[in-house]
Amino acid sequence: MAPDPEPTGDDRQWAEALIRHGDEQAFRRLYRRHTPRLYGFTLRLLGGSRADAEDVVQETWVRAVRQLDRFRWQSSLATWLCGIALNLGRNQLRRTGRREEKEAALPRPRQAPAPGGLRIDLERAVALLPAGCRTILLLHDVEGWTHEEIARDLGIAAGTSKSQLSEARRRLRERLEGARHETARTVD
Repeated sequence: MAPDPEPTGDDRQWAEALIRHGDEQAFRRLYRRHTPRLYGFTLRLLGGSRADAEDVVQETWVRAVRQLDRFRWQSSLATWLCGIALNLGRNQLRRTGRREEKEAALPRPRQAPAPGGLRIDLERAVALLPAGCRTILLLHDVEGWTHEEIARDLGIAAGTSKSQLSEARRRLRERLEGARHETARTVD
């Protein structure tokens, strides 16, 4: 697993204060500590849709607070929150999947190279990956999950996770190579 955000206090202590006393200050501390990473993960998972990412992060916190008394602390709070966001994000992707497919079929305008030389937009390349590939890539390569953890949370075989990751990396390489060659042709 990827390391938790820098500790600024004890998540468990704040969670207990929130559960037992409804301590708003404890909630604020947890929220400030975990939301930036949670938002970044969700934004990438949803292919860059800020509005959808904000909605998913908000719903993640709503569900987390409701279920916090059942959290067993067998993983970090950050990992648990990421799991909730993952499930909500996947639901969002299912709802918007047809819209994304239609948008992906539209021709993309050619862009001039960025001033100062070759610029590869990795975030955009990741966002353009199919949702399944993007999810596995983010969980494994960005969040540091193992294939076994991914398989458990997504309800797939570990081998499927490995093959999806391989496919995601292959597509990403192709997209980035294509962008590099396109930029080189435009510069010449």
